[in-house]
Amino acid sequence: MPESSAGVHLQDQLEILIRDFRTSTEPPMPVFVVHAQESADDEAVAGLVRQLHAGQEAHGTRCALAQDRYDGTTEVRRAAAMVRALSDPKKWDGQKAVYRRYAFPRLRLVHAIDDAVTALGAADGPEAGQDQRQLLLNQLAQQRWRPRNTARWRSGLPLFDMAHILPASLVTVLAALLARSDWYMAVAAGLAFLLLLTVLNYVLPGRAPIFLWLRRESRWFMTTTFLRAADQDEPTEVSLLRPVRSWKAIAARAYDVAEALKAGDDFHLQLCVLALREDLRDNHRRWSWDLRGFKRPRPPMLFLPRADEDNGGIELIRAISDVRSRRSELDPLLVVAAVRSHDVPRLERSVVQTTPDPDTAPPRFGERLRTWYREWGRNLRAEQSPSRERSVLPWVMKIPVPHDQLAPVEERHRHLRASARPTFARLVWALHTLVLVVALLAAGIVMRADALDDRYCSASVLTANRDTRRAPAPAGGTECVGIATDGVRFADWLPAPDPGDDLQALTADDETPWTVDELEDRIARRNADVLAHHRGNYVTVVYAGPLSAGPADGSSLVKGAEELAGVYLAQAVINKNSSVKLRVLLANGGVDLGHQEEMAEAIAAYAADDPTVVGVVGTGRDLKSSRATTRTLMEAGLPIVSGTNSATYLPREFANWFSLAATDKWQTEQLGLIAAQLRTPGRRQYALVLARDTAKTDDLYTDEQAFYGQRMLRRQGFTPLDQRRYRLSGGKPELRSHAQEICRDGRVPSVIYFAGRVEDIDPLMTQLGTEPGCAGKPLAILTGDDLSKADFAGGGHSVAPEVTLYHAALAELERAAATTAFYREATAYLPGPKDRLLRYNSPALASGQTALAHDATRALYYAASRDDRPQSRASTWVNLRNVKIKGMATGTIDFTRAPLYGDRTGHSIVLKQVRRTDDGTATTRVVCSRTAGNMAPLTQKECRIR
Repeated sequence: MPESSAGVHLQDQLEILIRDFRTSTEPPMPVFVVHAQESADDEAVAGLVRQLHAGQEAHGTRCALAQDRYDGTTEVRRAAAMVRALSDPKKWDGQKAVYRRYAFPRLRLVHAIDDAVTALGAADGPEAGQDQRQLLLNQLAQQRWRPRNTARWRSGLPLFDMAHILPASLVTVLAALLARSDWYMAVAAGLAFLLLLTVLNYVLPGRAPIFLWLRRESRWFMTTTFLRAADQDEPTEVSLLRPVRSWKAIAARAYDVAEALKAGDDFHLQLCVLALREDLRDNHRRWSWDLRGFKRPRPPMLFLPRADEDNGGIELIRAISDVRSRRSELDPLLVVAAVRSHDVPRLERSVVQTTPDPDTAPPRFGERLRTWYREWGRNLRAEQSPSRERSVLPWVMKIPVPHDQLAPVEERHRHLRASARPTFARLVWALHTLVLVVALLAAGIVMRADALDDRYCSASVLTANRDTRRAPAPAGGTECVGIATDGVRFADWLPAPDPGDDLQALTADDETPWTVDELEDRIARRNADVLAHHRGNYVTVVYAGPLSAGPADGSSLVKGAEELAGVYLAQAVINKNSSVKLRVLLANGGVDLGHQEEMAEAIAAYAADDPTVVGVVGTGRDLKSSRATTRTLMEAGLPIVSGTNSATYLPREFANWFSLAATDKWQTEQLGLIAAQLRTPGRRQYALVLARDTAKTDDLYTDEQAFYGQRMLRRQGFTPLDQRRYRLSGGKPELRSHAQEICRDGRVPSVIYFAGRVEDIDPLMTQLGTEPGCAGKPLAILTGDDLSKADFAGGGHSVAPEVTLYHAALAELERAAATTAFYREATAYLPGPKDRLLRYNSPALASGQTALAHDATRALYYAASRDDRPQSRASTWVNLRNVKIKGMATGTIDFTRAPLYGDRTGHSIVLKQVRRTDDGTATTRVVCSRTAGNMAPLTQKECRIR
């Protein structure tokens, strides 16, 4: 139809209301009833409403057009059928409508109960005599609480609106994250739980869907005051924590509503109208999870081109006005209806007079329309008052249309139109934006999970155990360094053991070996017992050592495993016999303690949150990073008791440093007693210091050994040759060129001070035994305590012919064995067969590493448990200078004479001689020794060599 003048003005008025709806919170929306002033124009008015519908649909408004004839025995029933038809979301779809379809869960619940009542009313036979409530619930269960003949998978209930699916899945995922499981396990758990609840909700039969009372339509159903008149003495409260009571409440409400639906048609229609307006209010609720109210800036409109008795349109208009008058909430529904002239009286008196005063009425129809709307808005509150003398329909605004306004407009007018610009919420909080955000978030989570997994030893999707982290290993790959907490185990980062080497195992007289894995498990079990039964009555000691496998022969890990055995043995004995228990935490500084600075930082950070940590045992390798490591622990207030670190400078510079090892300076002075016997008076003898090149390594032990060894040789009268430094290539020493130059020179040294590591001794012996200038000629090699880890008796290391090796060792075990329970306790507690007997010369204990770590742990615990009470770390630090313990594995541990900044006396020391026998093996002899605590100095007479 051609556009009319009345259509132009009405369309402009609708756009003004839409603009107010966009900017205001809840403007009142009238029911526009358009009728002709002359009955001959009724069809033209109906066409006018269709024109308004087409215009609003073109503007993107969600419109429903109700022009069919609906089934029903009465006009009210036909009106209810019209509302039921409006519960189909497709009815409200427009070609330009934005965002997703409407959902009508409340209206569908009312229809489900109505269908159940209808089905039971048609039932005959023995079921008619059964309990009516039970019959109703059974029928609703068959319908799955949906209207009849509705597809199960098209219930109109979006997945995101289910009250139980997503929260339950979220809780599952969060629980997995809190457990620090792998990210893929967390995601799998959430998806599995989501799938399970979906199956239970849609597939499995039952009396009602899972958590029915938590759905939004059920919450409205139980809380709306409109249904209070239908209540009986049944409970109406619902709660997630009271499912049985909640189920009874909703079942009782459903039965009461069903009884009310049987009683009268008016209640049925008004309940359907109420549900429709509540659903529309919810579909335009701005502060919802999806901000749908901001994305739907135009209100929904219902167009009735002909409201009459055949389709129940007039009764629907009356019901809308009555329900709105009873409720205090405003709804966004805007109704435009056309009625015939003779049906206008059925709508009762309107606020707007059908025959306005010609003297006061504006001359133009558009201005009159706006005046009528303002008058309707001013009188709306008063017209809803129950004290009015005459019954009115206050929400109805009747608009009489003159004949001249229905004529076609010759010239095209430009309509008003509310802003169609997309809202900020629609741009930011839209499906495509959500997909993009989810994709970016997922990518970010995956990248963060990968980053955490690459950086830390134990990581989940969003969190990680920051006490341990990955670090590059010398031979490639990664190792785990830091302090092990929350179930982290350093043994999990070790390669699989090779039966042919000692990478992870230590053998004791060919008996069952103990491994780092076993020791970690045993320490963890003892720690768990302490935390479970002795809270508040324990102290924590951190063992800091090398618990990673080395690139070559695994000597670093062997040292760590031997020391760890001593720490565990001390813990087992202490917790068995003492009231104050000992908890041990393990810290790994990497291969040869190459990452001990990171380890120290992790220990300090953990100790800041755990006041039971009283000190550190270990750090038994002298490196360039030892100063920074000791300083970090000192600033954290942690004393260090080391068993094997022989650094000379550490006790002089740090007050928190306590060591059982004889310093490099003092060791070389004792080796000078042997060097003096190798010197022939009156004859020039050359001596040479051969040391590792530390320019590209962190090893400071060899520098100290070389410095003090050179000074000792000069004092003993040897003519020193230029010091030689050999490099490492692939972990192996490059000694061939040095041996050639040493042995071919006319000044062949009679004494070599070897400032190297135990793993370099075999290559040195091979070169000296094959080089013509040195092979078969007497040669003495002096070296420090690192050679105490060598296995000469077992064939692990060799000595070249005519070469005599003299080295220092840090632990005199043989003399101390008679006065200590260490070996009995080691036999009882360390892993291995119970019928074995461990002694001081057992291969697993002969190096002294286990004994020194045990004694260091006992000394630190002694200071931390003074007066049989747990001490603070500050008190432990002070108490260490009063420690004196007899009967230890190396003798008497005595810190009482230790100066504040300087080296103490009374170290254990052993000077050993190693020579090659006729059958090619090596034999070891103790030249002289002192147990710990023995202050008598060694003499040259006592240390006489053969």
